[in-house]
Amino acid sequence: MSNEEKIKQLRLQLKHFLKQLDQMDPEQTSIEDVDQLIEMIEKMEKELG
Repeated sequence: MSNEEKIKQLRLQLKHFLKQLDQMDPEQTSIEDVDQLIEMIEKMEKELG
C-alpha cells in the first residue's frame, strides 16, 4: 500500500472514530464502548506500522 493510500485509509478511519466519539453520551458510555475505541486506535497504529 502506498503512503497516499495509507493516508486516505487513516483519514477515513479517523472520521469514523470521531463520529463514534461524538455520538457517545458520557452518562451512558460503558467500559466496553471505551475498549472498542481503544481497539480502533490500536488497529490504525498497526495498519500504519
